[in-house]
Amino acid sequence: MIIWLNGAFGGGKSATAAALASILPGVRQFDPEWVGYMLRANLADQEFTDFQQLRPWRTLVPAVMQEVIDLTGQDLIAVQTVLVEEYWQELRAGLDARSLGVFHVLLHADPAVLAERIRADQEDPGARQWRLDHIGAFEAATPWLEADADLVIDSTTLPARHVARLIASAVLPVPSRQATGEPEG
Repeated sequence: MIIWLNGAFGGGKSATAAALASILPGVRQFDPEWVGYMLRANLADQEFTDFQQLRPWRTLVPAVMQEVIDLTGQDLIAVQTVLVEEYWQELRAGLDARSLGVFHVLLHADPAVLAERIRADQEDPGARQWRLDHIGAFEAATPWLEADADLVIDSTTLPARHVARLIASAVLPVPSRQATGEPEG
């Protein structure tokens, strides 16, 4: 299974993924951006502003995920903002073709909070303006994202650990009452 954390920059995806990996047994974090970095380095002569625009990125991400799962035997947590519905559908089709189940989680936060978090982020200050510029694109994509997501969580005021627990409870099988000794009904 792949748990795909989607949402705006500053929505808490990376922190949630780290917290989720610490509470779910046998999962591995996977960053689809590294596929993009590889393509960016090897396709520098091509015109694009975002590696998601490259069809090879949308083709390779599912293939690389499958290879990682086959090698490790682990489920994956993917953190990647995908705001173009057509790109998401291509990724989803590639994952479906490989029989990889996807649990699509949308983390949504208030735009003012997103901007505040992005401005405060010291990890990649070079990407700050680009991320701020994409808050509107996230808001525009919200209707299709919410319709496609298996779980939508408002992360405006929730700590990442709490968001991770909500996701874990949604993806972990609930033990039957009989197995836990609880009376049925």
